[in-house]
Amino acid sequence: MSATGWLVTGAVLALLAALPYWLPRTVVALRVRIFAWVGGEEGIQAPGREVPAEEFKKVYGHPAANGRSRGAALSDLFWYWLSPGPEVHQEHLEPGPRYDDVARTTRQILAGLSRQQWTELVGRCTRRVLDELPGQAHVQVRLRDLMMPVWAEVYYEVVFREPCPRHVRDLITGNADDVVSALKCTGLRHMDRRARLTAYLRDRLAHDPPPVPLPSALSEREQAYYLQGTFFNTAVVQMSEAMAHLLLALATHRPVQDRLLAGEEDPDFLDGVINETLQHFPLFGVAHRITSGEIPRDGRAPIPAGSVLLFNYPEYQGSGADVFDPDRWLRQDTRPSASIPFGVTANRPCPARGFAVLTMRVAAEETLRRFRLESSAEHTRSLPSRGPCLLVPHTTSAAGSPAGRRTRLAVMRLADRWASVPRSLTQLVLGSYMVWDARRQGLCRTYFAASSGGSTSVTAGR
Repeated sequence: MSATGWLVTGAVLALLAALPYWLPRTVVALRVRIFAWVGGEEGIQAPGREVPAEEFKKVYGHPAANGRSRGAALSDLFWYWLSPGPEVHQEHLEPGPRYDDVARTTRQILAGLSRQQWTELVGRCTRRVLDELPGQAHVQVRLRDLMMPVWAEVYYEVVFREPCPRHVRDLITGNADDVVSALKCTGLRHMDRRARLTAYLRDRLAHDPPPVPLPSALSEREQAYYLQGTFFNTAVVQMSEAMAHLLLALATHRPVQDRLLAGEEDPDFLDGVINETLQHFPLFGVAHRITSGEIPRDGRAPIPAGSVLLFNYPEYQGSGADVFDPDRWLRQDTRPSASIPFGVTANRPCPARGFAVLTMRVAAEETLRRFRLESSAEHTRSLPSRGPCLLVPHTTSAAGSPAGRRTRLAVMRLADRWASVPRSLTQLVLGSYMVWDARRQGLCRTYFAASSGGSTSVTAGR
């Protein structure tokens, strides 16, 4: 082989060897471009050239930034991912009596438990799920998969005020996992999995409805969709993701975990860890709002009515820009001002904002009582890997060999790197297909075109 041939071969081999380091990031950039293309020219980035960071909260909280689905091309994609019943999903209802009825019901359901009851419920459900783990020297888990049954049980009991049967827990986790896998483009939608939960909820509501009356503005089918979308989709997915990020942050920041395990820290330190995790790894990517009127601004041109505002949480919070420092949350003068982990109060904030940190703290404490967390996996905001982690029991007899754990962590690091290559390509292919399919079905567009009253049912082309 000639010298040129050797050079070319070497370059190709080097390129292939570096695949795990450049391909996932390249694919993420391509996916961002695809979603920007879906958003169309009407999308206004915030923060961005037209809406700088200092105006982010003001614009986000303006009363005219209240449209949610109608008039945005991106809505077709989100309705597609969140089906069935996206037309009654609390986050995607247009402002008006139906939204008010739904939001009021959600608050009433969540307010039915005191802080003490939330603590007892989350602790009990976490212990039950952890009890199901095999008693080995170290157990390798995917943190999102570990936490999802916990929140399935929690929110079933919040809604129905009784413990969750195992077969129903499986229906809820199957639904939630299918939704989040589609959102992350690691898998296509499987509407049959989602339909099984819908069928259960419709039967349950017909024979044994929950204590809190469901929104009267919704039909019986829509009431089932409301529970499925708000509690057994969004609530379960978001809390599972939040806990996966929190536990993986502890696993990859040993000094922080050591301080918690020592039991000598300020009681607020774990809350600081939670806040720091949500700052680096916000659960929301981009939230879009459609302006129903003009938004005036000092010294700048007003934002016209009908504009689609794209609020970028990671960019606004500067995710990943600083070191992981939970201590900065313990003092008022060092807390980041650009922090909106649960949205903006004036514009549909997360209904769970009042107790999310509390319940995350309880679940984390239950986990840390039993295990040390160790991981060498890459920690990204979207967490498509679902958070590989070793759970090492505190008992000396079960802890196993440190050398053995180091070997497993080295293997985990290598496997995680190379698993990202086919996963990234899968995300690109499946994401592109779902963007096309969502535009083809046009669920949001068709819904508003078919009914000005908003009573048409959308089942997402099952």
